[in-house]
Amino acid sequence: MSGARSAFDGDGERVVPDGMTIRRRRRHRGWSRRDLVDAIARASQRASGRDQTITPNLLQAIEETNETVAYEVVCLISAGLDCNPVELLLDETPPPEELH
Repeated sequence: MSGARSAFDGDGERVVPDGMTIRRRRRHRGWSRRDLVDAIARASQRASGRDQTITPNLLQAIEETNETVAYEVVCLISAGLDCNPVELLLDETPPPEELH
């Protein structure tokens, strides 16, 4: 989408997205990475009147290596996929400590 700005992932809370879940949802829709990037821009335009999105390279890093990003980036992706951002986070809950 021309004129779309890339999301700045500066000082916000850093999270680890679940790249496999994002990829699975994208492919379920039959979308390329570029299609999802465009869907993010459209969702941002509808929600805030701003064309904000992420780069295909960042999306690739998220899908392939669970790249740590600002929570805002996960929110943008979730808007493009029309889901709750929490559904796209990697569950890194530490296992309960064993009782001795």
